[in-house]
Amino acid sequence: MTMEAPGAPRRSDATRAAILEAARERFAADGYERATIRAIARDAGIDPSMVMRYYGNKEGLFAAASEFDLRLPELGALPARHAGAALVTHFLDRWEQDEVLTALLRAAVTNEVAAERARAIFRDQLGPVALAMCPDPAEAPRRAALIASQIVGMAMARYVLRFPPAVEMTHDEVVAWLAPTVQRYLTEPCAEAGPQARPEAGSRTV
Repeated sequence: MTMEAPGAPRRSDATRAAILEAARERFAADGYERATIRAIARDAGIDPSMVMRYYGNKEGLFAAASEFDLRLPELGALPARHAGAALVTHFLDRWEQDEVLTALLRAAVTNEVAAERARAIFRDQLGPVALAMCPDPAEAPRRAALIASQIVGMAMARYVLRFPPAVEMTHDEVVAWLAPTVQRYLTEPCAEAGPQARPEAGSRTV
């Protein structure tokens, strides 16, 4: 019986590391759609069943292998009124130039591991942007979620589900529609919702 030295990495850890390294290289070279579990396993020098054992399916493997930097712009260097347009423009460029982010979004719809990775990316990278721009730091997580609802919602409609009206819009049209809303989420004070006005007794609406 062979004993592993204290502190030595477990064989399963080495296998996982080999799988992830091969997956990152294969996804980068072939893209999400063309990369296969069989090819990744071959690159890692293991049986495909081992990939399935550790990561379940290609979506789970992709989520685990995704190390994604949104490379968000330095909004503090811009006039505050341009922040919304700059952020929307940046995300449109990322969606259209890098299929990895779109693939992660597609996988996140059906795979919890991918969904958690997407949540972490937006929380850890978009959250600080909202914190730096919004008037009340306590509102930053909520504002980041609202910004994501606009940006991820458009990405779903335009690049994943491919709704024709969303696909047919030009880059500038998307920015013109989304930027004012994102700008409000970034910098405008929150208007507290008051009680709905109710007609007084005896009055009627005409």
